[in-house]
Amino acid sequence: KDVDMLKFYGSHICSGCREALELFREKGFTDFTFVEITENTNNLREFLKLRDTRPELQEAKREGRIGIPCFLLENGEMLLEAEAVLALPAS
Repeated sequence: KDVDMLKFYGSHICSGCREALELFREKGFTDFTFVEITENTNNLREFLKLRDTRPELQEAKREGRIGIPCFLLENGEMLLEAEAVLALPAS
């Protein structure tokens, strides 16, 4: 799987996102773009569109959670665990 264009939706005020960023740093994983959803309204809108339309995020939405960290692969696949991203085969 090609993870060159992986988008990591998250926020520095989210402990799970900070843990994922730290895990990626520890493992030397850098093939991602971090989209800080609390930085500006465009980033927030981009994530909310995903949250409103993607089945992977409906459980979080139902439970009143934000749904981050969230990882969107270039092929459209969505993962919700940093460990799952690291387990992807290298491209």
